[in-house]
Amino acid sequence: MNKGYLYGIGAYLIWGFLPIYWKSLEAVPAIESLSSRIVWSLVLIGVLLLVRRHWRWLGTAVRDWRIMLTFLLSGSILAVNWGTYIWAVNADHVVETSLGYFINPLVSVLMGVWFLQEKLRRGQWTAVAIAALGVFYLTYIHGSLPWIALTLAFTFAIYGYIRKTAALGALEGLTLETAWLFLPALAVLLYLRLQGPGHLEQGDWQTALLLMGTGVITAVPLLWFSTAARLIPLSSVGLLQYIAPTCQFALGVFLYREPFSPAQLIGFCCIWLALLIYTAEGVRYNRRRRLARAMVG
Repeated sequence: MNKGYLYGIGAYLIWGFLPIYWKSLEAVPAIESLSSRIVWSLVLIGVLLLVRRHWRWLGTAVRDWRIMLTFLLSGSILAVNWGTYIWAVNADHVVETSLGYFINPLVSVLMGVWFLQEKLRRGQWTAVAIAALGVFYLTYIHGSLPWIALTLAFTFAIYGYIRKTAALGALEGLTLETAWLFLPALAVLLYLRLQGPGHLEQGDWQTALLLMGTGVITAVPLLWFSTAARLIPLSSVGLLQYIAPTCQFALGVFLYREPFSPAQLIGFCCIWLALLIYTAEGVRYNRRRRLARAMVG
């Protein structure tokens, strides 16, 4: 097997099982977990850059205000995504977080239409319409929008769009994002420290290690994903991305026993059907293009 697939599967499995990690930090307020994640991510990234001696790009990036503002924006959006996800997991909304990442590919498609003037094929419009129907149905049965799922889907789609058009790679971009967020995150941790001993100082070494490990669970899957994206076709990356929300959904329903009614199942089935149509249409379209190129060649 191409090792790119192994990297991709590994990255999505880590993201898929992250609820277990955040559940183990359930006693820690979401804002403290988020701030720790930002601080320890930058620490780990700094070590990686030091080991690789990969600093030359930084001077050029810092002198370019467009790059700096781009990653201030992407970092801020990423912080909203991370914070929402951490809070939702520890508030027993794992199933709804999975819905957000199931919806995400279709939101990305719509963003291509809105911002890049991309034209959708009939099958893609059908998938988007069915997904929208599923969201409207879930809104109807709940009496309110599934705001957690929509926040995760839209923030990650916007983040993906910004990173797609940005000038830096995965590691370099994450460096600037966490650097922008570092001082606010550190300020939050210091403020919480003034209110009383933080979880790092309370003598619970397991919680302390888990908080420090948030840097690892942030950087490792991102780097693996970046490697996979370079080694395997984009269509394959697109198929692999469903691993993470599938794992999250299974954890929410079967491990954490979150309520999941037959009515909710109908809404989820609409989303899954939309993803099936979207994926099948994309595979068929790419196959036709390859055949057409082969005939021309």
